[in-house]
Amino acid sequence: MTETDSEQTWYDPDATTFGDRLAGAREASGMTQTQLARRLGVKEKTIEKWENDLSEPRANRLSMLAGLLNVSILWLISGDGDAPDAPGESAASEATLDDLLRELRQVQAVLTRSAARIERLETQISAVLDA
Repeated sequence: MTETDSEQTWYDPDATTFGDRLAGAREASGMTQTQLARRLGVKEKTIEKWENDLSEPRANRLSMLAGLLNVSILWLISGDGDAPDAPGESAASEATLDDLLRELRQVQAVLTRSAARIERLETQISAVLDA
């Protein structure tokens, strides 16, 4: 397997789960589960559950995770977009402005859809409570 093959397979969106991507991004950032848990203000067991796909973070924690691990929310959720370097590898090149703007637009689209979904759910909850 060539270096390029290993870079592409560790984060393959068809082969990895949210937990896989979270663990890989955490390792690539050089953090332990304990360190990440402290920075997020959660228990280490919570990080372990997320990485083992036993539970998922809420939106506010997901946003914090992406920021702390220097990855996009879109990539963490779906594997789409630019992945970080595989753990232990250094970046081959700097991201271009076009790449950054493209990723920003993708994240904005995800957030817009999420906000609309939240609004629909809040409306449904209000209707149930009023009934």
